[in-house]
Amino acid sequence: MADGPRLVAAMAGEPGYDAATQVFNLREPPRPVAAGTAHTVDDVQAAIRFARAERLAVRVHSTGHGAGAARAMGAAVLIRTQLDGGVRVDPQRRLVRVPAGTRWAEVADAAAAYGLAAPHGTSGDVGVVGYSLRGGISVYGRKVGLALNSVRAVELVTADNELRRVDPAEDPGLFWAVRGGGGGFGVVTAVEIALFPARRVYTGATYWPSTRTAEVLDRWRGWTADAPPEATTSLQIFNLPDLPMVPEALRATTVIGVAGTILGSELDPRLARQQAEHLLGPLRTIEGPVLDTWQLCSPDEVARAQLSPDEPAPIMGDHLLLSELSDPAAAAFLDSTGPGSGSPLVSAELRHLGGALAVPPETGGAFRHLDAAYAYLGTAVPFGPDGAATIERHCAVVRSALAPFDTGRTTPTLVESLDQPQAHLDSDVIDAVDRVRLRVDPDGLFRDDIVPGSSRLR
Repeated sequence: MADGPRLVAAMAGEPGYDAATQVFNLREPPRPVAAGTAHTVDDVQAAIRFARAERLAVRVHSTGHGAGAARAMGAAVLIRTQLDGGVRVDPQRRLVRVPAGTRWAEVADAAAAYGLAAPHGTSGDVGVVGYSLRGGISVYGRKVGLALNSVRAVELVTADNELRRVDPAEDPGLFWAVRGGGGGFGVVTAVEIALFPARRVYTGATYWPSTRTAEVLDRWRGWTADAPPEATTSLQIFNLPDLPMVPEALRATTVIGVAGTILGSELDPRLARQQAEHLLGPLRTIEGPVLDTWQLCSPDEVARAQLSPDEPAPIMGDHLLLSELSDPAAAAFLDSTGPGSGSPLVSAELRHLGGALAVPPETGGAFRHLDAAYAYLGTAVPFGPDGAATIERHCAVVRSALAPFDTGRTTPTLVESLDQPQAHLDSDVIDAVDRVRLRVDPDGLFRDDIVPGSSRLR
């Protein structure tokens, strides 16, 4: 379908289709009827007109990192948003305008030039819009809260094909719902995000052989009991493959590590080093680390310093939010994911929550905070004919072991499977969000894009 000089939607086999349907999680690649890459608002509006003319649903993605948890895309037009315009930083107001399709590394680079940082996650390759509006947990999360709480305005094309800018003054109801309400409101073309001061940041990880697993977990657990909000850390059990992109010390073996990011303060950048020494001191008394990457750096380096995959792969996994990491909870985690468990997981991770992540701001959106102490995230890549079934069985084992500590809630950006239980909104919030959806999309043009558990309209 052509509208103006650019081809906006292509059928399978036509130029542009493969590029538009490319995703990070190759487990279930999307196969919509038509797909195209939108570089302008006009492109988005042309694709919506085409979808209505052909009586097709509209689906949206940018980098495709959330593909594993997306519904099948049969009778739909998929719009891949790669909007032109570039990142624009307003250093006086500490704001950045980000076109849809932009990845976090670009935002981190632009902000760092002014001594500012953005609420990104562990990978600079992830798209800003999906991560921000679906409740991303930032590497600075314990200090700044969920990433969506930093969103100050959203630009989107709604089902009537009008471009809207929504913020606390302009359509506050839609602005509230689009921040964590589960999607299905329109095609987001840009977001405006608040930045925060950060000139020097301490970030990295230390890894030990599997023989130190119980000792490392115990030290980290003790430290998180009263950790300062400037520190956002995680514990990771890795079973990484023997591949060139994996650091040599971590290849083809089981290791346990503590990774994280620690902020200084605007008045005292040395605070980052002081807090890091408080964390790392007890850990560094544990003998035999195989790799230590902690470093003092500028914020633009943080998005590249974390050990996160940057190559597309078929990914499976599971996610829970945990109420505690008591002795029984820690034992359940180790028994089901640690050495000797037979775990096929490439990574079994516990992320420390609390701090600002637990505080619902008055100006927050539909999803405002995490009422949990830790997040569990298990990730695996299936190999061989029985790989997927083996992973599914083991995920069930881990879920059963951690069930006594499961809050029953999740955060959408950590979900890798459509079949996984999902619940991040209260019942009354779901009803309120649905009222907004019915107002802006009465015909359900975007309904298939709604995160499971976020609506009663499906």
